[in-house]
Amino acid sequence: MPVLEGLWSPDLRLRDSGLGVGVDVGVCPDEAPSSSVWDPLRTPPVTCGGLSLALELPALIRQLRAAWRARRGGPRGPERSQTTAWVEAEKEEVEEVQEQVTEDRSTHLEADGRLNTGHAGVLLAERRGSYPLIDLHILKISAQQGEVESGTRRKVKRLLSFQRYCHASRLLRGLVPHTPESLHLLDDDYLGQAAHMLSKVGTWNFDIFLFDRLTNGNSLVTLMCHLFNVYGLIHHFELDMVKLHRFLGMVQEDYHSQNPYHNAVHAADVTQAMYCYLKEPRLAEHLSPLDVFLGLMAAAAHDVDHPGVNQPFLIKTRHHLASLYQNTSVLESHHWRSTVGMLRESGLLSHLPADISQDIEQQLGSLILATDISRQNEFLSTFREHLDNQDLDLQLPSHRHFILQIALKCADVCNPCRVWELSRQWSERVCEEFYRQGELERKFDLEISPLCNQQTDSVPAIQIGFISYIVEPLFEEWHRFTEPSLLSQTVTGHLHKNKARWSRLRYAHTPSDMQTNPDAEEPEPEGGGGEGDDIP
Repeated sequence: MPVLEGLWSPDLRLRDSGLGVGVDVGVCPDEAPSSSVWDPLRTPPVTCGGLSLALELPALIRQLRAAWRARRGGPRGPERSQTTAWVEAEKEEVEEVQEQVTEDRSTHLEADGRLNTGHAGVLLAERRGSYPLIDLHILKISAQQGEVESGTRRKVKRLLSFQRYCHASRLLRGLVPHTPESLHLLDDDYLGQAAHMLSKVGTWNFDIFLFDRLTNGNSLVTLMCHLFNVYGLIHHFELDMVKLHRFLGMVQEDYHSQNPYHNAVHAADVTQAMYCYLKEPRLAEHLSPLDVFLGLMAAAAHDVDHPGVNQPFLIKTRHHLASLYQNTSVLESHHWRSTVGMLRESGLLSHLPADISQDIEQQLGSLILATDISRQNEFLSTFREHLDNQDLDLQLPSHRHFILQIALKCADVCNPCRVWELSRQWSERVCEEFYRQGELERKFDLEISPLCNQQTDSVPAIQIGFISYIVEPLFEEWHRFTEPSLLSQTVTGHLHKNKARWSRLRYAHTPSDMQTNPDAEEPEPEGGGGEGDDIP
């Protein structure tokens, strides 16, 4: 439903690229008919060999690869033993991974920021978001009749996520298996610590880096499953647990771990912050299960398949995504369409009526598109106007949706509002990603984008500007909206304190000394920020 209709001026409505979730082969984006973003996402009636072309390219690639594997494997004869079949399947898998790694190295942006010279004209090759590089672990596996020979090792995919989630679920219910045949990538001590952290997931000083280590890189899937259980969303929407976990696993995998900042840990951090905002007293009592579902889903998927470079880079290198979305909210549109593709591929909402599932997809798009930083003033002025006029009515779905947009924007840029130890890590990560883009631009004789020149743009200078022009104005209005709450006071206190620290680091003669003792001779800002870290 057009949740913003009638509330703001027409120029505030979200703009669409004119394309559906997928693009038919041979259709130029510039020739696509223009339509409002609120038009239903219709599945194109185009198929190829029985495969739907309704999804974006990554999903279609997955279907083609699955069909190719099925055709290549053929029927298994009864004479083949289970062990032989397992070994051959494993060999095929390893060969597939090796082929994929070879292809990725030649056509994709690599972890160290280098591009293959054969793509200098395009600069950023198309990324298969559904097939990031697969990490392999070497594990020893127990056999039913005894130990396998000590020298025998098998390569297993990093994400045995469904088994790990089932084990974690049994742990949370107090049903920890102790059979020697069980294969787990995490021992009980680590799972126990992760479960203990989840009991404090609503506190503002939640350490998402530690949680990600305790869950072996599965912080996003583990956190989302926990929050869905907390809110009873699985029961309310009658979600299939297998489909839910498949969808969350796809989302987590489509974040690129080689990105210093825009990765699955960032998505989990934004989701945890969103959960804290959803608990704000002024907002929590008005939220429906659908509002909570949309807020958590949008937070988890808001940066999915992020390439590690910004929109201006995609535009000036004539990347296909820039053409597809007509240079408008390019990354945010891609995040949304990718999310819709994964929703449909996983079948998570397939049991719901078509109009409801389409409405959910549209509202997810509205939330994700709101994270476009270029539209900051647009949302901020509207938010300020509502607060000045005191006309926000959270009984209205459209007003609740707008507050969800603001909450997601706050969660997306809340790093400077965290405790210093966490905030500094995020600041260094995002600047590292900026600097990598700057190195790419320098390598190909492009104009270096603002904030991306490591020789002239220091981390403290970038953070002070970001806080002053983006974070502070937004959180000042959020502070007014919450009237203010204890959490809001804590967040504001951390924000002022961290800005003061960055200012001292910027002008200090010995930055290393300041990082070692950032509290030296620094007055405590108004609003506190120390004793309220553990507030629920």
